[in-house]
Amino acid sequence: MSGQQSSPTALVTGASRGIGRASALALAESGFDVAITARTVREGEGTVAQPTTDAGGDVAVSGSLETTAAEIAERGQRVLPITMDLLSADSVRAAAETALNEWGRVDVLVNNAIWSGPGLLDPVGVLDLEALDTAFTANVLRQVLLTQLILPSMIERGSGLILNLTSSAGQVDDPPYQVVELKMLGYAHCASKGAFHRMAPLLQAEHESDGITAINIDPGFTWTEAMAALDLHNFGGAPPEATGTVVAWLAEDIERTVEWRGRTLNSLELCAQLGLVQGWPPADG
Repeated sequence: MSGQQSSPTALVTGASRGIGRASALALAESGFDVAITARTVREGEGTVAQPTTDAGGDVAVSGSLETTAAEIAERGQRVLPITMDLLSADSVRAAAETALNEWGRVDVLVNNAIWSGPGLLDPVGVLDLEALDTAFTANVLRQVLLTQLILPSMIERGSGLILNLTSSAGQVDDPPYQVVELKMLGYAHCASKGAFHRMAPLLQAEHESDGITAINIDPGFTWTEAMAALDLHNFGGAPPEATGTVVAWLAEDIERTVEWRGRTLNSLELCAQLGLVQGWPPADG
């Protein structure tokens, strides 16, 4: 977003690892000051819950606010680490208030954080409805809440970019037999992503005249630290940087977003087309 006298600002949720971390670092490299949220504050404290109820307890995973914050600072940009838990509305409210009070503005909001816990990938027939309720609370209601809290300040300034990390799992009908068999897809995940997916098109229709741009980003199959920690099957997944660089590429120049406003962008396809990540996709891929 050009024309700023000082560094533009971004708020990236779920930035301790994965696509959130990659997006935050790419934004910093593009000259953004970045506020980051996550539950894990210090390295070594991170855990990820098994997404099916029959798979056991939590496992350790790398990544933290302090690590991502240090990496942003190394890139010469201001960083504002904020502890936030999608299961707590008060936590979400406090995160928005902190970002706006500290920096006075959020030019780019990246809704990336997601709840993943027991039941998220359970089969429909045995799905605990409390798990479904939790998935919708965290992955839909809290995303809407954070957006509602940031949106007025964007409207007041007449500009703002909202990027929602969605998933084709919430859109397609073709039965994904192999992925379901591997217990890597379930109704709670698909349904909550489907509901979240509807927000960007409506935001664009409601607030385009206010200078707001809202886009869904489908990151395709991306291999993250959490997936590795859970020992899930790797179908040759893309690195998080493939989507992170696309987030920053969009944020650098609002005119680049015209084609996808209110629509869905496949970040892996665009990253490959533009050659944003050196060595990806692999030549033999």
